[in-house]
Amino acid sequence: MKKEQLPSKTTIDRFSKKLSNKIRAGFKIIEYNDKLPYVVLIKEQKNINHALHLQLSFITIGIWSIVWIYLTLTHTPKKEILIAIDEDGNVFEEKCLLN
Repeated sequence: MKKEQLPSKTTIDRFSKKLSNKIRAGFKIIEYNDKLPYVVLIKEQKNINHALHLQLSFITIGIWSIVWIYLTLTHTPKKEILIAIDEDGNVFEEKCLLN
C-alpha cells in the first residue's frame, strides 16, 4: 500500500494563492475538501437586460449603444472549475463539465 503524503507548505501556499486569485476574480466556492485537497468553484453568468439597454440607447440618441455593445462582447457564460493538488504535489486547474 502506498502511504499518503501530505502536501508541502509551498504547495499549500501555491494552492491558497491560486484559490484566492479566483475568488478575487468573482468565483464562489461550491465544494471544498481538506483531505484530498480540492476546491470546486463557480462563476455565474451575468445577464444583460437588452430591453433596458435599447431604451437607454433611444434616450441618449445611440450613444449608450457603445456601452451595450461592450457589455455584449465581454459577456461570459457560467464557468465551473476545479483547483486541486495532484499526487506529485502540483497545483492544477481544470474545467468542470456543466450540468
